[in-house]
Amino acid sequence: MDAVVKKIPVAGPKLGTGPNVIRPDLAAAEEAVRTLIAWAGDDPDREGLQDTPERVVNAYREFFRGYEECPIEVLSRTFDDLGGYDDMVMLRDIDIYSHCEHHMVPFIGKAHVAYMPDNAVVGLSKLARVVEIYAHRLQTQETMTAQIALTIDKVLKPHGVAVMIEAVHQCMSLRGVQKPNVATITTQFTGIFKQDQAQQDRFIMLTRGTGNLA
Repeated sequence: MDAVVKKIPVAGPKLGTGPNVIRPDLAAAEEAVRTLIAWAGDDPDREGLQDTPERVVNAYREFFRGYEECPIEVLSRTFDDLGGYDDMVMLRDIDIYSHCEHHMVPFIGKAHVAYMPDNAVVGLSKLARVVEIYAHRLQTQETMTAQIALTIDKVLKPHGVAVMIEAVHQCMSLRGVQKPNVATITTQFTGIFKQDQAQQDRFIMLTRGTGNLA
């Protein structure tokens, strides 16, 4: 039987969009990079650095492309025909590459996302895209974890959502206390995953590659 596809309407303000700011033009952004190079103690006009402002701006456009996308719209196309399936849907080990809002330095790790469908499911790649959208913005790991869980919860209205993120922060590895390879772990649970300790434990075991869906 073919799946019944439902398009969830997106009304009012777009939940999950970036802040409404006026962006400077390209020339101003490149000049800001030149200023930082000079502040660091080097000559932005020397041969090796002449094209660096353009490269940095292009890199930032890629790093922070999440501001150009709306995770609500990504999740808006769902499938009603579950074929009798009534258990957890989980994506494990989603690679994340993000930047901390405090120092604009990368943190890198894995995200694990699960939800318990009620009457609709969404394409698996869409869950990974929601993670990617929020990862390509400036925020803390704690905020990103909550954003991913609450967005899936609001749009899909499942029985519950579980999100775990494990990441190593370069602002802790390369500066400050300089402790490399220290993983930060954050979790966010809604619905059945928050109310039922057994379901929460099962999710955590599955993130470790132990346990099973049954």
